[in-house]
Formats: sequence, C-alpha cells, structure tokens
Amino acid sequence: MSFIRPEIAHLLRQWREVLVLSTLASVGAWIALEPGFFLPVGGWALLAFCMILLPASIRRARFQPGADGIGVVRLREGRVVYMGPQTGGTVSLDDLDSLSLVITRAGRHWRLVQGPERLDIPVDAVGADALFDAFTRLPGLNPARLIDALESLTPGEITLWATATRPALTPD
Repeated sequence: MSFIRPEIAHLLRQWREVLVLSTLASVGAWIALEPGFFLPVGGWALLAFCMILLPASIRRARFQPGADGIGVVRLREGRVVYMGPQTGGTVSLDDLDSLSLVITRAGRHWRLVQGPERLDIPVDAVGADALFDAFTRLPGLNPARLIDALESLTPGEITLWATATRPALTPD
C-alpha cells in the first residue's frame, strides 16, 4: 500500500531532476556562505554547476506528459522506432521531412513525416520523453516551441519543423 497518491508520485518522478538540482543548489549556496576560502569556493562551484543544468532539466520535465499511453518508443542510432498495438514504424531523424503535433479529442500525437511515410506517435507513449532530446537535434528547431505546442489545447495540427526543399539528384 502506498501512502502517496499516484498523481503526486507521477509528478515527483517527472520533476525529480529539477528537485535534486534545486536541493544541490541550496546546499551549494549554504556552503558558499561558510567562513573560510576553500569551502565557499566549492559551494559557489556547486551552485554554478546546478544553475547551468537547471534550465534544461526544467524543459525536459515540462516535456514529459506521462508514460501511460499506448505503444513503446525507442531511439536507436538516430532512428525513432515506435511499436504500437495496431501501427508502428521507424523514421530516421536525419532524413525527416517534417515534425508536427496533432491535437484531437482522442488525444495528442507527434507526426513524423519522411517522404511518403508518416509515423504517428502518441505523446504519452512509453519512452516518448526521450523524443525531446532527439527533436532538439533538428536544425533550427526551438525547444521552447515544442513545449508551447504541448501546452496548447486547440485542436488541429501544429507544424513545428520542416526541412527546406532538397535539390533533386538529377536535373529536370
């Protein structure tokens, strides 16, 4: 029997990296205010280290919608692999043509398009939290735009990233 409600436990797991860094930053600030020379220098270094890592961990925590959706997402050597109960597929991030977030009444999912192939991945699929780091590798994609799109409630498709038109291999 758990004494913590499942919603609170999920919230603590989602924000655990931020909580740990905040705690370490507090300890670093406390040590930095101690008298002496060597101990405060270590405290300031710990505080600076935590403050550098904190913005990225906050973005990752905001990106994690949960992991109770259908299907499993895996990242393997620059490829996104989605295995669902009825659909699935794989897409190379290097050859990706566009990335969208589709919001419907039934739920939200990422739409990855590579040529004629389209891969729809539920936002809350198991392992989908790893997609944030993968998507931020796309050239010109703003991480804040990903988070803003996830917080949107307006139904429809939000195109977050698209490649510039690629030149043909042969002239027409």
